[in-house]
Amino acid sequence: MLVKAPDSAWLGNSFNLHRFIGSIGVDFGTENIRVYIPGRGIVLREPSVVAINIVDKSVLAIGESAKEMYGRAPSSILAIRPIVDGAIADYTHASKMFQYIIHKVLGINRFLKPKVVIAMPSCSTSVQRRAMRQAALAAGAKAAILVETAKAAALGGALPIAVAGGNFVLDLGAGVCDAAIVSCNAVVVGKAIGASGQKLDEAIARHIRNLRGILISSETAEEIKRAIGGAAPRPRETRRETRGLSCGSGQAETIEVRSDEIRSAMSPLINMITRGITTILESTPPELASDVISRGVLLTGGLSALRDLDIAITAATGLPARIADNAADAVVIGIGRMLEQGYDLREDFAAVRESALA
Repeated sequence: MLVKAPDSAWLGNSFNLHRFIGSIGVDFGTENIRVYIPGRGIVLREPSVVAINIVDKSVLAIGESAKEMYGRAPSSILAIRPIVDGAIADYTHASKMFQYIIHKVLGINRFLKPKVVIAMPSCSTSVQRRAMRQAALAAGAKAAILVETAKAAALGGALPIAVAGGNFVLDLGAGVCDAAIVSCNAVVVGKAIGASGQKLDEAIARHIRNLRGILISSETAEEIKRAIGGAAPRPRETRRETRGLSCGSGQAETIEVRSDEIRSAMSPLINMITRGITTILESTPPELASDVISRGVLLTGGLSALRDLDIAITAATGLPARIADNAADAVVIGIGRMLEQGYDLREDFAAVRESALA
């Protein structure tokens, strides 16, 4: 349970105020950014989008207002995502977004320089971690500490990671799927699986283009996925109308798509997830593997909401799968608990970690 916000008398003490805003936790995802302040909980959820003027390179908007321009702005405005697959793809604008975050949650008082704790995938490289750390420092952070996404997700999902025992967490994000076995507050085996929410959206859009001759946007593909997408067959298939542009005529056209064809389009990526789970389990020490077999897999991240994904994972791997409470926010909640419960926040990324996508 999240700690309640301090009362106004507590905030009136300048020393306590400094402690209260001394640290913030950040889950800087491909799709969304979430920020946690100890004692207050999650204080910010916004899209990870920056809109820039391509003529003078100025930043026009960040977050929600920038997302509204994504795919809709004139050619002189470019809406970009500075984070791709859990790592910085555009350093300059990632730093601008960090600056926006700090100012929005703490105000523009330049004397307040917070320590920023940021989640990154377990398999991220030292170069990727260095870029993330430097972007936060360039934005005005006093210090930038990185923690492993899977570890934060496991803690946010209330797994007993502090004790010896195998805890399998699968964080299914928009840009990357981070899978790991966590024990004694450390990631024992970690792997990035080459499936994500965005890749599922791309698969749906590609299917409709190739088989139905209709072009749809990534936003429309995501809407279809949420409305009728699923990872396992259902007793009664559903249908949905969607609009797009005909590849032949270029005219707007309305078609009806079925849940079974959407499931078929996504199935190679769902299979990739289940194979990745099996690969990790095969690489896990026997003692921890036996724990995982009895405890199962915890699903976190926005993609965990895909209908029947837990059922498909159990059917393919034999492992019980369950969705965490507040699954989409599990990573940033986990960072918040690390801050509130006094975790040792030394960076503990393994020196050698399997980084190839499954």
